[in-house]
Amino acid sequence: MPEFKGPRITPELYAYVLAHHPPLPPEERALIDLTHSVLPAVANKQTAEEQAPLLSFLVRLTGARHIVEVGTFTGLSALVMARALPPGGRLISLDISEEWTAYAHEPWADAGVADRIDLRIAPALDSLRAMPAEPHIDLAFLDADKGNYIPYWEELVPRLRPGGLIVADNVLFSGDVVAERPGPMGAAVKEFNTHVAADKRMESVMITVADGLTLARRVG
Repeated sequence: MPEFKGPRITPELYAYVLAHHPPLPPEERALIDLTHSVLPAVANKQTAEEQAPLLSFLVRLTGARHIVEVGTFTGLSALVMARALPPGGRLISLDISEEWTAYAHEPWADAGVADRIDLRIAPALDSLRAMPAEPHIDLAFLDADKGNYIPYWEELVPRLRPGGLIVADNVLFSGDVVAERPGPMGAAVKEFNTHVAADKRMESVMITVADGLTLARRVG
C-alpha cells in the first residue's frame, strides 16, 4: 500500500493552514459565524473554511463566467465564487430549502454580489434539465444530496464547455467510502467516485482537502 506523505491534521496544524490562506472578507466570516450560531446541528453542511479561498482561486484560474452550483445551504460557496467572477459573470445556485437559503440574501447583498447570483428553489435535477443542453457551463460546484451525485453529474457534464471544471465536495464522506459496510450515503459517494474515475469525457483528480474534493476537467 502506498505510504501517505501528509501529516496528521491537528487543531494546531489546521489553524496554521488557515492562517496562511487569504483572510476571509467580513461578509464571509459573518456568514460562517451566523450559520454555526443559528444552525449548529447542520452547520457542517457549510463549505469548509479552507475551501472558500480555493473556490475563489479556481474561478479566477479558469476565468469562469458561467457557474452552476448544486447545493446552496446558507450561501457561503456562492458568495466566494460570485466575488471572483469577472464583470458580467453569472452564478446559478440550486437548492430546495427556502429556510436555509434565506440566510444567504443579506451577506450576498452586503458583499455586492446579489445581482450576480440567480438562486433557484426547486429540485436541482429539474433545474438542471431545464438549462440549455449545449455546452455552456465554465465551472460547476457539486455539494448536495449524495444519493443524486451521479444524476447531477450526468446532467452537468454534457453542459460543460471543453476545459470546463466540476468540483465535487465530500468525496471521502468522513472515510465511509473505505468502510467494510458503508452507510447509504457513503455507499452512494463510493459509487459516484467509481463513476467519475471511469468517465472518459473527463480527467479528474481527488484531493484530501476537508472531506475530500474531486476536480474534474472536460476533455471532450
